[in-house]
Order: sequence, then C-alpha cells, then structure tokens
Amino acid sequence: MENFTKGFIKNNPVFALLLGMCPTLGVTTSAINGLGMGLATTFVLVAANVVISLIKNIIPDKVRIPAFIVVIASFVTIVDLVMAGFAPALHEQLGLFIPLIVVNCIVLGRAEAFASKNGVFSSLIDGLGMGFGFAFALTLLGGIREILGSGAFFGFKFIPGDGILVFVLAPGAFIALGYLIALINRLRKA
Repeated sequence: MENFTKGFIKNNPVFALLLGMCPTLGVTTSAINGLGMGLATTFVLVAANVVISLIKNIIPDKVRIPAFIVVIASFVTIVDLVMAGFAPALHEQLGLFIPLIVVNCIVLGRAEAFASKNGVFSSLIDGLGMGFGFAFALTLLGGIREILGSGAFFGFKFIPGDGILVFVLAPGAFIALGYLIALINRLRKA
C-alpha cells in the first residue's frame, strides 16, 4: 500500500517529481481532457509494469530499454484504438498526446526503476499509485483551467460569459501549474 500512496501523494509525478510536463501542460485545457489522458496513462503504466515485472528475467540487458518500449507501445496502441472507437471526441482532443505516452518519462521510468526490479503485485500497486496520482494532477489542473478560462467544469457552464482567456491558452497552463505546485509545497511544509 505504501507504493500506492507514495505515487499518489509523496512522489506525485506532476507535483513532486515534475515528470510528464508535456501532456500536463498540453492537454489540460479541461477537466475531461485531464481525466482522459490520466486514465489512459494509468492503464498503460499498470499494464506495462505488470508485463515487465513478469518478463524481466528473460530480457537481456543489452535490449532492456527497447524491450520496455515495445511493451509500452503495445499498450498505447490498445488505448489509442479503444479511445478512437469508444470516445472519438476525447480521442480527437488528446490527438498526438496519446501516442506520446510511449515515451512518457513516467511510464518508462517506472518500468526501469521499479517494475524491472520488483514482483508483479508490487509493480501493479506502484503503477496504480503513480497512474492515479498523474490522473489526479491532470484532472485538477484541467479543472482549474476550465473554471477560470471558460466558467465551466467537466463541460457544464456555470458562470455566464467568457472566462479569463489566458487560462485556456498555453501560458495559463504554466501559471496554474506554478500556483498549484507552490500551494502543494506550502501544505507539505505546514
């Protein structure tokens, strides 16, 4: 259980480790985009961790990283095809960021640092913790940007008129993330 809470709270990929900044800043224009990307990455992270922990002893050291990438790419392809078939609007919004999960440093880093050295159950729990922590961070950031940028949350408009345009644009991602990290660091020290 410690591996789960470590990834979700103490070593949150976005707020503590500052990993996965490309999708964090690129897709979090709304809460639904953040949640969709977070859950897609969580699935890939958990599945890749489990498979890599199962095959770790048969992969030669010389091809370890390429083998990990092939495993990760297989699960990313599954996510990409399922999302295209069952959630085409979300798939279109996330676009290129879905295939980029293959090279997401969170997924590859956990495969190398954890799954290749630990058992299946521990790797599963680690993947869930890191994945849900990543999904939480993306959903929170997307929700804040959506509320401030358009006066809506999960697509439901509750403030009439336009929001603060900068939060819908790229600079808004940096501003919101910076304030969130500062707040979280402040809460950790309290």
